[in-house]
Amino acid sequence: MSLTEQPSGRKDTLLIALAGQQNAGKSTLFNALTGLQQHIANYPGVTVDKKSGFYTHNGQKIEIVDLPGTYALTSFSPEERVARNFLLNEPPDLIVNIADASNLERSLLLTFQLMALERPMLLVLNMMDMAERLGLAIDTDTLSRHLGIPVIATISSKRNCINALKETISEVASSRLPPPRLHYGELEETVTRLEKAWLPEPPLPHYPARWAVTQYLEEDNGIIQAASTASPQAWQNFVAKAGNITQPYQPNRAEHTADILAKQRSEAAKAACKAAVQHIQTRPSDITEQLDRFLLNRLLAPFFLLLTIWIIYQLSIVEGYELAKAFWPVLAWMRHFIGGLLPEAGFLFDSPIRSMGLWMIDSANTLLNYVPIFLVLFSLIAILEDSGYMARIAFILDRILHRFGLHGQSTLPLILAGVFAGGCAVPGVMATKGIPDTRARMATILTVPFMNCLAKIPLYTLLVNIYFPNHKGLVLFYIATITIIAALLVSKLLTGSILRKMETAPFVMELPHYHLPGIKSVLRRAIDRTWIYVKKVGSIVLAVATVVYALLQFPGLSKEQEAAYIEKGKTAIARFYTEMEGNPHLQAVSEQEDLFQLINVYNEFRAEKLLATTAEASQKILASYSEKYPQFQAFLQTDGDKAAKKAARSLKKLDNARKDLRREMKEMRIENSILGTIGRSMEPVTQFANFNWKINVALLSSFAARESSVATLGVLFGQDDEENATLEERMGNEQQEQGYDALTAAALILFFALYPPCLATTIMIRIQTGSYRWMLFSIIFPTLLGFVIAGSVYTLGNALGWSGLQAFSYLYAAALTLLLIVGLYRKPVQSSP
Repeated sequence: MSLTEQPSGRKDTLLIALAGQQNAGKSTLFNALTGLQQHIANYPGVTVDKKSGFYTHNGQKIEIVDLPGTYALTSFSPEERVARNFLLNEPPDLIVNIADASNLERSLLLTFQLMALERPMLLVLNMMDMAERLGLAIDTDTLSRHLGIPVIATISSKRNCINALKETISEVASSRLPPPRLHYGELEETVTRLEKAWLPEPPLPHYPARWAVTQYLEEDNGIIQAASTASPQAWQNFVAKAGNITQPYQPNRAEHTADILAKQRSEAAKAACKAAVQHIQTRPSDITEQLDRFLLNRLLAPFFLLLTIWIIYQLSIVEGYELAKAFWPVLAWMRHFIGGLLPEAGFLFDSPIRSMGLWMIDSANTLLNYVPIFLVLFSLIAILEDSGYMARIAFILDRILHRFGLHGQSTLPLILAGVFAGGCAVPGVMATKGIPDTRARMATILTVPFMNCLAKIPLYTLLVNIYFPNHKGLVLFYIATITIIAALLVSKLLTGSILRKMETAPFVMELPHYHLPGIKSVLRRAIDRTWIYVKKVGSIVLAVATVVYALLQFPGLSKEQEAAYIEKGKTAIARFYTEMEGNPHLQAVSEQEDLFQLINVYNEFRAEKLLATTAEASQKILASYSEKYPQFQAFLQTDGDKAAKKAARSLKKLDNARKDLRREMKEMRIENSILGTIGRSMEPVTQFANFNWKINVALLSSFAARESSVATLGVLFGQDDEENATLEERMGNEQQEQGYDALTAAALILFFALYPPCLATTIMIRIQTGSYRWMLFSIIFPTLLGFVIAGSVYTLGNALGWSGLQAFSYLYAAALTLLLIVGLYRKPVQSSP
């Protein structure tokens, strides 16, 4: 954004950067300052959220950028790199450093690093109410004089504090005074000489010289790479000069220069706190310590963790699903409304515009139906984050997850994706952005899709009810837990092979004080995260859904097949007219065009009646249609005279015949489609797991959305002579005909559990990793792994005469044994010579 100067020297828009450590209340202040005028995107090349917002104060427009929470300005984690790259490459008019007043000394470590950037600074002491409860009195004037920068105290929930903060921001930004420099003690002379060596021909002219040379002394890879790439010759010249400056002192130093610089910042923070902070009373054991005695107790911590997870599932998945069901009529009404704007349906064939339009609406509704669940889920996550318990969940599980190459902060993504059942991999992958360890983050992204998302449950339920009716509980337990075992083992495999060269970060865990979450902050983040999900995934899903539609529709029916169905349709119509002979209501549909209009009106009428929630609403719909289509009234009401009842029955029979023909055409179109052809071409390979073309097509269609597997099977296993049979009954009959049994079901369940993530998840993997290669890997690797396991289980079980339950049990025992061996194995520590 270009900033233009007005004649008075005042900028049209001030650029303000909010910087601070995690759990300092930075996002809460950002929301309070900007309100609804926010924009959320991703920083280029990374997965960290970029939040910016605007507000106007005293006629001045102010843009605020909320930088990721970070403990330092190194290049160690994505958050740190994003924060410092923004501050260096897009220098703001003012850096507003948000510090936790209850942990001031720790917060000041980042403050001194920010001051080194030589931009105007304002230190905001947030959470003053917490500091007071801890018995701390902070003199902001004394602290300001000691640091040499303005200091203001705030409580983010109080409006008057926000107004005062806005006023102070404007005042400090207009002064444009850089903060004073920190003296580096025994290294001060070295830093000064290096600064002079940097300045004549700076490799990075827009970097503050003093900050750049301190990063050089700390051997920061980020600045080394940036400088050597931007100005290779200037960098070589500086390195040569720097070697002459630092070499004489190295042999005499017991400490590394990075440790000395960190020590100077620490001592400066202690001195500032000593000057400005008073302990006005002996602090008793606070609420945080009291709660942690129970929540982090070695014996009680797992119990509270499981209880928390259960509550999350109960409220978000169970109760949230009830909200989704209540929300569904709205989506159904939207489909009905948009369908009314499309060309009318034909008797057997619809126009391409209508077919594709309804397909797109259905694809969108599949996505939007989960919005209530996500709102509840993200609200609960925000509560856990704001309360301080989320950090403790990571702390509790880090030791276990670390053994398998994961991270304490991998916990939340795994929970969201469905550790037990009912999650969704999309928010699970989204949640990995908070993992600072790159290798563990990638391992989490690639294993999160193994979890039991809500969309997998219909197929599991279908197969368990058909093939394991007497052992439902045991098989569901296997399904619920074997996915966790698989995720841990695969993570260990990946981090020990293709991910082993990725950089790692130490697990630095800060346990913040417990806080009571603010309603506005929780709702704001829940809405923001849900909107990101809808916006990023929804648009792409709709685009790809068009491709899936084409693959299921083309090349379509042959001319001979179309002619045969047209003839069947004519027969059904002729039967209707035969039944209507002598009926006084026949004149309303004497022409076929009138009959086709009646069928469309009849289906629209029934769709609206299904959406009616009361008898009164249903009567209003009937009255509306009777007024709009008086000639069809007799066909729509069921309480008319004998002639009307007979006409209504004839219409219903014709509509049912039409639906049967359209269903048969749909099944044949799928069988002849590109996807159907692919499904048949896969049979020579998939026969090793006993998957025929119908199962192959169902699995292929489920790539777009997991729910599609059962929906596709419902079409593929439809039979004329079993009009009222359930899908379980239809598939059960076919198993007897083609030799499908519980062993096939076990292989299919295992493959489906390890099957590549759905379309929405793969797109999110592309967004989070920024790489098409990793997206393709997330598809290819699970496919091969799943099929090898499914094929091995079926082939070995068939050869040894195992039942489906036996095969499942043996595989589960083997996987659990391998998990224990890998988890308990410790690599020998090599002693130094």
